[in-house]
Amino acid sequence: MLSNYHNIIRYAWTAYDPSRIIESTTDISARVSTNHVYKVTFSDKSFVIAKLSYFGRYEHFVEDHRIINVLANNIPAPYENLLARSLVKSTSLFVHRYIHEDIDVWVVFYRAVRIKTRLPRRLEDEHIVKLGKEFAKFHKTCHSIRNTLPNSSKTLHTDIDHLMEVVERKNSRLGTHIDKEEIKRQCELFYKNEDDLRLHRLDRIPVFVDWNIGNFSVSSTLRLFSRWDYDWFRISNRMLDFYFFSRVVSDRGDRTVFTYNIGPLTEERFILFLKSYHAQYPLTETEIRSLKEVYRFFLLHYVIDYGTYFFAENYSKKLQKEAMEVHLPSIEKGFNPDTLLKALKL
Repeated sequence: MLSNYHNIIRYAWTAYDPSRIIESTTDISARVSTNHVYKVTFSDKSFVIAKLSYFGRYEHFVEDHRIINVLANNIPAPYENLLARSLVKSTSLFVHRYIHEDIDVWVVFYRAVRIKTRLPRRLEDEHIVKLGKEFAKFHKTCHSIRNTLPNSSKTLHTDIDHLMEVVERKNSRLGTHIDKEEIKRQCELFYKNEDDLRLHRLDRIPVFVDWNIGNFSVSSTLRLFSRWDYDWFRISNRMLDFYFFSRVVSDRGDRTVFTYNIGPLTEERFILFLKSYHAQYPLTETEIRSLKEVYRFFLLHYVIDYGTYFFAENYSKKLQKEAMEVHLPSIEKGFNPDTLLKALKL
């Protein structure tokens, strides 16, 4: 199937604009995710970026990219050039769906974003304070334009519903290393705590979830400059971004070999980040208490349910095994929101 991807990209471009001749297609994927990203170079040496995907639902893929494109156009300064804009044909976002025998893949084309300064793998305190303030400003800006964006059909609840359906299937795609009864128990815990905290009442804004250091660049003053990799984009409450914020500022720093442990949410460095964020865009007690459920949702949805799609096989099995044996069992004892609430004086 991999050998077909270059051809599929060419078919997609021919459907978009056959008058511009492709000279080459170069795979520039990160090699961790199962999504594929290509640099498409034309005979005049100009280029665009193509993203090819085949997991989830085609309708959700189109929905997410439509929202991202409107967000990219509507978001005001200083973030007006932060996001890559997808190519439009006539008046509509262009998405090419290729179906042939057992292949069903979707292609979208982007204009490339400029990349400025990459953050160091391990941040200093001054970086953490500035990033806390900057992410707060970004979230506040996203909140201000939330009502201008297309509707999103996905919610945390519907995604957990999907996992419950997968678990109940006789021929479930979940591997034998997944304890289905434990997954059902964790889903039920999420339902209960989501209801108790009334998470559905929190404002929904655009969130990108996967804020690892390799996915964005900053200016010399640590203002957000560009963001790429939209695989985990969704409309949800802002707290969905915070587990990855904790990983960005973690004492371990950015690692090529990684795990999704709960530890970063309890580090002093994350508390420093939260204080800076909170001073700019105040958090609530409910939001801080929801971090435990945000983390549970991340493990259940992104690691267990979609892990085999989001990560290459050698990563997905490792991450799922760790989630089952270590991370899900650690949630109740591994995170105490009172420590964060006290630090923020909530």
